[in-house]
Amino acid sequence: MGIEILKENIRRNYEIHEWKHSLAILYNDFPNEFKDIIDVLNNFSLCKSWIEVGGGQKSKVANFIDGFLESRGWVEKEFDTSVQVDEYLMNSPTHKVDCFKNRIALEIEWNNKDPFYDRDLNNFRLLFDLRAISVGVIITRCDELQQIFEDLGRGKSYGASTTHMSKLLPRIEGGGGAGCPILVIGITKNLYNEDC
Repeated sequence: MGIEILKENIRRNYEIHEWKHSLAILYNDFPNEFKDIIDVLNNFSLCKSWIEVGGGQKSKVANFIDGFLESRGWVEKEFDTSVQVDEYLMNSPTHKVDCFKNRIALEIEWNNKDPFYDRDLNNFRLLFDLRAISVGVIITRCDELQQIFEDLGRGKSYGASTTHMSKLLPRIEGGGGAGCPILVIGITKNLYNEDC
């Protein structure tokens, strides 16, 4: 069981990659969280106005996904972790996860600097090893969107050293997530909507 469990419209509108049977785990062991992820993907459009708006703390893309999942009980989560060896207790803090629910961690990387992928993957690895999560999910943008950004005069804002699919895949294939099952979802040009 792999990508074929996703309906055709999801496979058409998103670039999907999985490692260590992440989709089978989501589908079989976490059906409610799987449904939430599918529902947010089905309701998402990449609005032209979101690309034209510059700067800010959080992108309109991240706001939409966060807000949708928050309405389903997902939360931003920071884990309080430590390691103890004999009497020595060492804090081992993790970075906050954008969206978390029932052992599923989801990160949205729309237009950050690409080292954010290293942070996310290391966080997934650690949290999986500590048995705090079962699957890590990253939603990001596909390389093909760059032409749309260029056409809108926003190409420099979405530069080569920012988060996009070709910066993420080599990191995972090189072992960046270690043993954590990972699902990567790439937003494609098929989702671009000039009317919103």
